[in-house]
Order: sequence, then C-alpha cells, then structure tokens
Amino acid sequence: MWLQIVGFVVSLALSYVLRPKPNEPTPASFEQADIPTIKEGTPIAVLFGTREIKAPMVLWHGDFSVDKVQKKNGKK
Repeated sequence: MWLQIVGFVVSLALSYVLRPKPNEPTPASFEQADIPTIKEGTPIAVLFGTREIKAPMVLWHGDFSVDKVQKKNGKK
C-alpha cells in the first residue's frame, strides 16, 4: 500500500513538472474583431415583432483598450 502511495506522489510530481506551458494570449486588434459594420448605400431593414437578424448593422462598438487584470488578496 505504501508503495502505491509513493508511486502516486512521484507520478503526480512528474506530470506537474512535464506539463506543457500555455502561450500568453495576444490582445485582439480592431482588424481581428468580427463586428458587422455599415457601408454607405446598405438598405436599413425595418422589423416588427420578434425576429432574428442574420446580419445586424452596428454603428458603434465599445472601447477596444486593454487593461491588465490585477488581483488583490485572491480577489479581482
């Protein structure tokens, strides 16, 4: 039984040391964002009731600035 516990601890330590390290994600730029936009001459759809819009037109989409998340005492 002790041999199994020691084997488990050794395999757990090896799997922790040999695990692959994840790459740091790069922040998305405005060109990479998949936001539908309006072009001049595009007809504006008028809908009544509850409908599903396949291609919405967006005039403005929020701020694309990047802020670093800081943790304090285990809290965001």
